Amino acid sequence: MSLTPLLAHAADGSKEAREEILVTADQIKHTASKIDTPPLETPQPVTIVTDDTFIAQGAVSVADTLRYVAGVKANSYGPDSRVDGSFIRGVSPLQFRDGMRDLFSYYATIRSDPYNFSQIEVVRGPASVLFGASSIGGLINMVSKTPSFEPAGEVSIRYGSFDSKEVLADVTGKLTDGLAGRFVARFRDADTQTDYVPDDRVFFSGSLLWQPTENTDITLIGMYQEDDGGSTSQFLPLVGTLYPNPNGKLANSLFIGKPGWDRYDGRLLQGTVLVQHRVSDNVKLNAKARYIDSDVTYFTHYPDSYSNPANPYLDPAQRLIGLYADGSYARMNVFSSDNNVQVDFNTSDVIRHSVIAGVDYSWNRVRKEGGFAYEIIDIYNIDYDALSDFGGGLPPLSPSMEDVAQKQLGFYIQDQIRFHDRVSLVLGARRDHTRALSAGGTPEKANATSLRAGVIAEILPGLSPFFSYTESFEPISGTASDGNPFKPKRGRQLEAGIKIHPDEYTMVTATTYRIKESNRPVDDPSTPDPFDQMQAGSLTSKGFEIEASRALPGNFDIIANYSYNKAQIDGTNTQLDNVPKHLASLWGTKTIELGNDLSLRIGGGVRYAGANWSGTVRTPSYTLVDALAELTWNHWVFSVNANNLLNKKHYSACLSRGDCFMGEERRIFGTVTYRF
Repeated sequence: MSLTPLLAHAADGSKEAREEILVTADQIKHTASKIDTPPLETPQPVTIVTDDTFIAQGAVSVADTLRYVAGVKANSYGPDSRVDGSFIRGVSPLQFRDGMRDLFSYYATIRSDPYNFSQIEVVRGPASVLFGASSIGGLINMVSKTPSFEPAGEVSIRYGSFDSKEVLADVTGKLTDGLAGRFVARFRDADTQTDYVPDDRVFFSGSLLWQPTENTDITLIGMYQEDDGGSTSQFLPLVGTLYPNPNGKLANSLFIGKPGWDRYDGRLLQGTVLVQHRVSDNVKLNAKARYIDSDVTYFTHYPDSYSNPANPYLDPAQRLIGLYADGSYARMNVFSSDNNVQVDFNTSDVIRHSVIAGVDYSWNRVRKEGGFAYEIIDIYNIDYDALSDFGGGLPPLSPSMEDVAQKQLGFYIQDQIRFHDRVSLVLGARRDHTRALSAGGTPEKANATSLRAGVIAEILPGLSPFFSYTESFEPISGTASDGNPFKPKRGRQLEAGIKIHPDEYTMVTATTYRIKESNRPVDDPSTPDPFDQMQAGSLTSKGFEIEASRALPGNFDIIANYSYNKAQIDGTNTQLDNVPKHLASLWGTKTIELGNDLSLRIGGGVRYAGANWSGTVRTPSYTLVDALAELTWNHWVFSVNANNLLNKKHYSACLSRGDCFMGEERRIFGTVTYRF
């Protein structure tokens, strides 16, 4: 399902050629099935968020692009400058880029830049048959911008809240016969809503599309990104945030570390090759591979709220608190590849098959070196100068080393059978072989078979019920608190729903599901380290979702979502930490033609997240308002975006282990763009 009709431009620099072409919901296709399949033929909810949509919504991170997607809690721990945190159906999804997984382990790489992607695809529910390692809640697939032979481009200058200054550029076009190129870049110098925490970025991606024959496309993508930042998550104690402290409420912007020492600095280098060859009208070969080299320096402080969450302070005045210093150097290397053949054929005049069969392989290695230290501070009057900077290096206590390597080899096949051009039956199977090895440990091997079956039928014009059964298999990089490598997670889901498409401008999806998962990592309460995890038994997530988009007369587009999710570790009768049962959102834009090549687009949205629980700790619900104003004149675009326009003060999550995470503050930025 596409969230909104997409406006595509034929940009050759002339007014006549910049004709807007309306691409409607049934025409937009996704790559999340590894074949170009319209959502109406997919027996599983798939949401496509185009770059036009998430830029209009003011997204500055990949997590931000998911704020108006049904079943998704975006920025589940607030605006996090380290990772793109979100929940899909109560579970953290895995992140893919161009169909290949690109994140392994926490705090070993930096966040992807949304400006580098033409669309974000959200698959809700297990999808292991085609993607291998995959979360039970679903996955996020980011589709890279690639070259076009039609010349087009834009350059933008942006300024906004927290003294954010940016320059962005995206240029594509023909270089010579059979060869096109594209260059995408962002340069940012910015602060954040947390004191002393910057969010600086240098990012650029260059790509080439070579067509040696009319049936062969070879795309090469090189990407470099460097972030100089810190942690906007300060893990402030419950007492002084959600709960009262006689000294008052701690400021949302409070920084409790050592200025100049605390940091989250990373460098990321990626190289990708995508090859597609059309043997005939009915046979297509696809091959792709990626190598990732990433390193991160993560130095941070967090208060000791965990030894006694109800009263973590060390003095009767409730001002003094223990302070952990935690430092790590991380290095991540990833190689992944996916090769398949797609064959289309008919077995009768009314039965059409699209069979895809392939093999994928991935290898990753994550190495970390870390250390701890412990000091005491007056959290209401921090003496930053008195805190140690450890000579600019790691804290000296409890030195730790982690070195985990994983391999995965998978074989998959899927047949999408179309009957009378009204009914689609999808059958798929996959076999995975994985191996995980920690330095000094015993190799852990696992084999798994994953299955998928689903059917969707247009029983009446514009009315298509569907049913599916899907499974997931997810190897986990890293070790549990007992030092043993994590065992793979397994999951299975039953889902039934209906897709309503009465006309080419409307799409409504309503679905209900039940998911079972085993071997889920959760917080280990037996250790003082809040990042230690153990593996629980089983989890059940069940609920329903409604997602609707409509293009109304008068250039008015609207998106509406509601979801209910009940997610529990079996036997606890308690909702998972930080998973609200209710989520809802509404977003709309209207374009007004003013004449003389002048148009105005105005938009706004409302996002609601229900209260969530962590043990007996209740984080209140909140409602946020976003807004857009965009003026287009000839080649120029002047826009203003506002997120949390009313500056609603809220917490994204407060956990029974003792800490709270600040919600997003108001962010307003203006952008001037020249398109050619």
